[in-house]
Amino acid sequence: MLAAVLGSSYSQHQPRPFQKGDRIVFAGNSITEAGFYLSYIWLYYMVHYPNSRIEVINGGVGGDVAEQIYRRLDGDLLPNKPSKLIVSFGMNDSKYFEYNDKEHPMTEEKRAAIVETSYKSFQKIEDKLNKHPEISPIIMASSPYDETVQQKGDDFKGKAITMSRIVDFQKKAAAKQNWAFVDLFHPMTAINEKQQKKEPSYTSTGPDRIHPGSAGHFIMAYIFLKSQGLAGNPVADFTVNAKNKKVIKAENCTVSNLQSTGQTLSFDYLAKSLPFPYDTVARAWGNDQVQTDALKVIPFVRDFDQEILSVKGIASGKYILKVDEVPLGTYSSDDLNKGINLAMIKSAPAYRQALQIMDLNSTRKNIEAKFRNYYWVQYDFLYDKGLLFNTTKAAEDTIQNNLEKNGWLKAKYDDYELVKNSSDSLKAEMKALVDKIYTVNQPKNRHIELTRQS
Repeated sequence: MLAAVLGSSYSQHQPRPFQKGDRIVFAGNSITEAGFYLSYIWLYYMVHYPNSRIEVINGGVGGDVAEQIYRRLDGDLLPNKPSKLIVSFGMNDSKYFEYNDKEHPMTEEKRAAIVETSYKSFQKIEDKLNKHPEISPIIMASSPYDETVQQKGDDFKGKAITMSRIVDFQKKAAAKQNWAFVDLFHPMTAINEKQQKKEPSYTSTGPDRIHPGSAGHFIMAYIFLKSQGLAGNPVADFTVNAKNKKVIKAENCTVSNLQSTGQTLSFDYLAKSLPFPYDTVARAWGNDQVQTDALKVIPFVRDFDQEILSVKGIASGKYILKVDEVPLGTYSSDDLNKGINLAMIKSAPAYRQALQIMDLNSTRKNIEAKFRNYYWVQYDFLYDKGLLFNTTKAAEDTIQNNLEKNGWLKAKYDDYELVKNSSDSLKAEMKALVDKIYTVNQPKNRHIELTRQS
């Protein structure tokens, strides 16, 4: 059956931008469970579309393959009532130490069997989702396993080939189903290979070649947003003429009360979006990447973070720029004529407003992570013991008897207990944070002033 899919030709669909009221669940493995790329995606929507509230829900569990995602549909993923379900797998499906088994080396026959197993599990996911016409599925190919980076540690040569075969069937099966498809695997591989020509130790993943750090997750978010056709939508783009006191252009914003004297130009400005805020702290465990490292390899600012102020007909000289009486810098008349990207000025009031949203979203994400640990215990520990969602003493005794022997279980146990006993209050806390975000994210009228230096 896999051969039939791979041998067919179907048109590919890109995912549409999320709409107000959408509930988007990302189903995946530990890369999704880490939560950064989907948090960045939602953050973009929070700041760029402040009046179109959506909800993004993490549905990742570490170690998952397609079969395990299928198992979790009824008990974990579908209860969230998604309007969009993003399904991503392949990293774990493609195996690991099998590539370093010298006594039983990887063969094309073994690789085909691995891919076929993944495909059969994917068919179960297909069948289940086809019974839910209210859901629009999106298949997302995994971020890559980086075989080409020069670094120490395990290197499973040939794993990337197997992953590419899984991507092939994901892409073609999505087209056959008329589902949207997003490819992270090939674009991120291309970025790795390009950068490694200049810096052999570069990787968009991390020390284990598998798990991206903050920068890698930001690259994933960039690719996803670009696949939705959102590149080129500015925060705002406006041009005023100081000489004749006219607004020449006002895209995604309004400009009013324009006044000009020989030395000062001022006006009121209301953007419909906010700039995207950037994190400068390494967030992923064991990975020292920071989000802004990604800006060296992706044109995120060009594509998604343009808030351009241009001033024509302005007298030659240097001008102090203030927004709401806050000095943002000194710019020449040539700079102003060409245009200044206000989104990249971190002292700007709108950027500081966006940072509040980022911090609130980060707090929400940290609470949500506790739920992912809870579902790991349910599906990666209790499921195989016939104790899924079992609240009896038998389940607790089984956990306690294995706590010191199972490091993963021990690491996740406190969150499991917290969610088991306080699920409703934790969900209420997250909702309160999102409510606050969609209050804080409302753009404010700003007063802009340019004063010529004598």
